[in-house]
Amino acid sequence: MPLEQTIITWIHLVSAAIWVGGSLFIGVVLAPVLKKSSMSLEERLQMMITVGRRFNRIAVPSLILLIATGIYTSQNFLTENSYQLLFSTSYGNFLLIKIFLVVLLLVTFAIHVRIIRKDVEEKILSKKLSPQQIQSLRKKIIILGEITVVISVAILFFAALLDSGA
Repeated sequence: MPLEQTIITWIHLVSAAIWVGGSLFIGVVLAPVLKKSSMSLEERLQMMITVGRRFNRIAVPSLILLIATGIYTSQNFLTENSYQLLFSTSYGNFLLIKIFLVVLLLVTFAIHVRIIRKDVEEKILSKKLSPQQIQSLRKKIIILGEITVVISVAILFFAALLDSGA
């Protein structure tokens, strides 16, 4: 079983690196670089959407693996112990907080994806959105992206707490 747990942990860590690392790169590196570029607001928004869609091809499967391996690992804790330990131990409390944050992340990500639907992208390309609509869309995308990054980093913190046995 140690080899199995090692592989599960490795998959979990690689998936977290892809999800969180990619999200951080987009928010901390790409967005500021694009903001300073000479491209129009529509072009910058289109570039962010294109990069986001490309990133999601690897990020979404990574997020699915991350959740699956997290559930697998937490089931080990829950099957070996009573479910009441979720509420009576620090490990259980941290696990509950992490689960809540994962649900919050999924909701935030779903809203983010919903805002940048294909029809919205087509409206940007065909210049059918007013400057105010573009600015509003950009602001929503930035805020949801920032929330996604913050929640993802918080989840990593709780993962570290759980791994340390705190």
